[in-house]
Amino acid sequence: MKKILFICAFAGLANAQAPAGYYNSANGLTGASLKTALSTIISSGHQDKGYSGLWTGYKTTDIDKTYENDGSILDIYSEKPSGTDPYKYNPGTNQCGTYSVEGNCYNREHIVPQSFFNESSPMVSDIHFIRATDGKVNGMRSNYPFGKVGTATFTSKNGSKLGNSASSGYGGTVFEPIDEFKGDVARMIFYFVTRYQSKLSSFSTGNMLGSSAFPGLQTWELNVLLAWHAQDPVSQAEINRNNASYTYQGNRNPFIDNPGYVNQIWGGSSGGTTPNPGTPSSGTNCINESFETIPAASAASYVTRTWSNGGVSWTATDARTDQTISAKAITIRNGSLSSSSSANGIGSLTVTTQLKFSGSNGTLNVKVNGTTVGMVPYNTNVTTTTLSNINISGNVVVSLENTSSGNRVAVDNVSWTCYSGTSRQSQIFSSELIPDQRELQVYPNPVASNEIFIKGETQHIKKAEIYNLQGKVMQTIDQPFKNSRNSIRMKPLEQGVYLLKLDGSALKFIVK
Repeated sequence: MKKILFICAFAGLANAQAPAGYYNSANGLTGASLKTALSTIISSGHQDKGYSGLWTGYKTTDIDKTYENDGSILDIYSEKPSGTDPYKYNPGTNQCGTYSVEGNCYNREHIVPQSFFNESSPMVSDIHFIRATDGKVNGMRSNYPFGKVGTATFTSKNGSKLGNSASSGYGGTVFEPIDEFKGDVARMIFYFVTRYQSKLSSFSTGNMLGSSAFPGLQTWELNVLLAWHAQDPVSQAEINRNNASYTYQGNRNPFIDNPGYVNQIWGGSSGGTTPNPGTPSSGTNCINESFETIPAASAASYVTRTWSNGGVSWTATDARTDQTISAKAITIRNGSLSSSSSANGIGSLTVTTQLKFSGSNGTLNVKVNGTTVGMVPYNTNVTTTTLSNINISGNVVVSLENTSSGNRVAVDNVSWTCYSGTSRQSQIFSSELIPDQRELQVYPNPVASNEIFIKGETQHIKKAEIYNLQGKVMQTIDQPFKNSRNSIRMKPLEQGVYLLKLDGSALKFIVK
């Protein structure tokens, strides 16, 4: 268990560490606007101390004051929170150097690999996402993205794993830290894509970063990190490191100071706090589509393409899949790109476009439920456009329509924010104050199997419903406790955050 003394359960404790007024310019903002405001805040005052300066920084930022509290290096790849560490490092004296096995020395682990940005400054020396870790494990992690491992090919002495991805939407090799540090990793990456959002288009994606300022991450990776952020709330060790990093470097990680910013920007859970019965609200990101799961067959042919991602089905007509923008993209000739029906409405839409091959500048029609609500321009440059104030509530089908006589337009990173007019999640939580809401509890949480256990009086419950955060019903069970007084068998679910509605009560749970 984390030695956090339940600190993060009390709203405002982490925030109290930031100077008064530090985040004032972000007040009242959500979505991409909030992310941009935070980027400005944390860019101001940032002092680049150089790559070699990290060794000095670690003597205050990466010291174990939480677990052994012995002055050694706090290494997320070797720390055993409830047991004896397999080895320990003294700051300054055990720096790499060379290594062949775990325990030889510690070095500088870029949670976002430096190869993505060609080892350029100031990223290469930004202490907020560069941790002191064991050299061998750092080398094994290499530049792989973070995700849930299926079958491990390497396991460190504290249980960190490398292996094939079991995360939905990505089938390559991933690295998975232990549960104790999953949220730490998520919040470091959220920091990176916020601090450097204006540079993302020039970075390599590494199968994890997006190439536009918003959302800044590929959909599959964003889903992983949102789940990890919710599963592993901010710890005292993170608070300590954020404060020391601020002293050393002059800027802060806003997602440690204010975990709720994650939900306000990308949707998901606020990371250890009780969900607000109005989420998702206007400005919360409802849909992110990076096109990483589009089918590759007959890639250069113009045919109808269909695929699903994050609970949304997509159809692209007269479309090819061999052209790229940030990574994969869908290219439309005389056709359209359409989503399936999605709950929670649409507030504003963001999309990246580029004219491919020959042709002339033009626009794509944006339609919601068959009605044109605006146009998105395209030309030979990579162009990201946001249509604000669409503000349509309820279930929506969103389409991008190419009406040209042959322009071939690549589309990437389509996202839209929710509109809170008739939020489905708000309906689910409409009875939040019913006493049962306070008496029923999911345990353990996160859920690691296909069985949900419930504490509390269940014998009179008539119906159970499981929803994803887009308001889609994943499973309905009548008389859920007729065979067991304290558990419900559910269908296999992807890793993420879900809602369980039991008659008039709604509970949040996480699937590992």
